[in-house]
Amino acid sequence: MIKIFQRLGYQFKEYVLLVILVIVSLISISLSEKPQAKKLKALAIANFAVLSEITESVASIFFRDVSVEELKLENAKISLQLSKLKKVAAENEELRAMINMRDTSSSPLIPVRIVSKLITKIQGNFIVNRGYSSGLIKGMPVINHQGLVGLIMDVAEDYSVVRTLQNSSLNIAVTLQRSNVDGILSFDGRDLVIKNIPTTYDVKIGDRIETSDFSSLFPPSVPVGVVLKKETNELGLLHSLTVRPFAAIEATNNLFVIGIVPSKQVNHLEMNLLKKP
Repeated sequence: MIKIFQRLGYQFKEYVLLVILVIVSLISISLSEKPQAKKLKALAIANFAVLSEITESVASIFFRDVSVEELKLENAKISLQLSKLKKVAAENEELRAMINMRDTSSSPLIPVRIVSKLITKIQGNFIVNRGYSSGLIKGMPVINHQGLVGLIMDVAEDYSVVRTLQNSSLNIAVTLQRSNVDGILSFDGRDLVIKNIPTTYDVKIGDRIETSDFSSLFPPSVPVGVVLKKETNELGLLHSLTVRPFAAIEATNNLFVIGIVPSKQVNHLEMNLLKKP
């Protein structure tokens, strides 16, 4: 240890000597009462203050690790809280819209909440927190405040399974509102499509699509989506329409079940068509 101090003293002896001389000079100046010495003392004090401030700033760079980590931790906590608040705000907006819809709808609406989302590439299903004890029946339509979401496919006492529009096993009779063109809406694993529409029919991009009068599963005029894209087959005889749904299906958390009892005979036939082969 002594050798280390000796080596440091030898390497920095000039600086040590300079510091000693400066200290002695400052002491001498501070003890002097001459005007020139007082001016020099004031200048020295000012320079020393500036130097101290710079030294503290430089030192803070090397000794601020703890405070930086604390700030990062606080920032992470605030970010999580902000994310929760945004989620709550979005849910509040969704619930407000649903309340307004419930007030203006002529059909009985049963509010449900999604408790699980079972989504694969071609099969989209939700589990909701109500079952036959709340009056739900297989075949009842499911909507949110934006439009059609799906159909009740299985019912237990307190829970039900909703088959969403994004399910290749669900086919829906729909109508283009402007031109009354009818078609069958289905999911191809990527998009909602209406196939085999004759090119002679009046179809435009942006046309509004709603449920048809010809289905017993869904009440008529439930909003479904709009025509996003129109493609013609190789022979030029038929259109295939890509549909953008009104309902943000993957983002929704609260739904309504339309409390209508489907026609048992027609419903049985249509439900059989929805079953997998």
